[in-house]
Amino acid sequence: MPWSFALPQGVFASPLLSVATPIVGGTVTALLVNRNKTQNTYRDLRQPPFSPPSWLFAPAWTALYGLMGYASHHATVTASRSLSMAVHDANHSAQTLYTTQLALNFLWMPLFFGVGRPAAALGDMALLLGNVAVLLVNWWDADRTAFWLMTPYAAWLGYAAYLNAGVGYLNGWSLPEKKTKRSE
Repeated sequence: MPWSFALPQGVFASPLLSVATPIVGGTVTALLVNRNKTQNTYRDLRQPPFSPPSWLFAPAWTALYGLMGYASHHATVTASRSLSMAVHDANHSAQTLYTTQLALNFLWMPLFFGVGRPAAALGDMALLLGNVAVLLVNWWDADRTAFWLMTPYAAWLGYAAYLNAGVGYLNGWSLPEKKTKRSE
């Protein structure tokens, strides 16, 4: 098999690993960016209408990561049962698309909260939405169950893009400086 930018086949083949990989990756990313400062920064930002409370993001992302992980597993199992070479090729492409969308997803939080660049994060989000759209087209043809498992994530990404653009615009495309304690 030629080289590709995809997670190891064993991750896709295992339901546990396929679900755990995005959940663990997202959790590690959040911890590295520092969740407490992230929640404080989120509260300090001017928000567009229909912005959720900060506590909603962790459970929402956990559920979405689990669904997307299981979708990748389901598509892989479906392709492995197919006799069609076209389905196998489509699955190989889907695994690369899935991996790249995961990398783009994990990049968003450091761009937005880590370095305080909402415009760069919105650019990342645009690439992520395009990547997921191509993945959904692939799965529509190859595995409708995987497609439907991935649609809540695609919808949430659209909402997240709205929030990202709204927060960027309302805050002058920069995040407020982090408050530091002064010694007296």
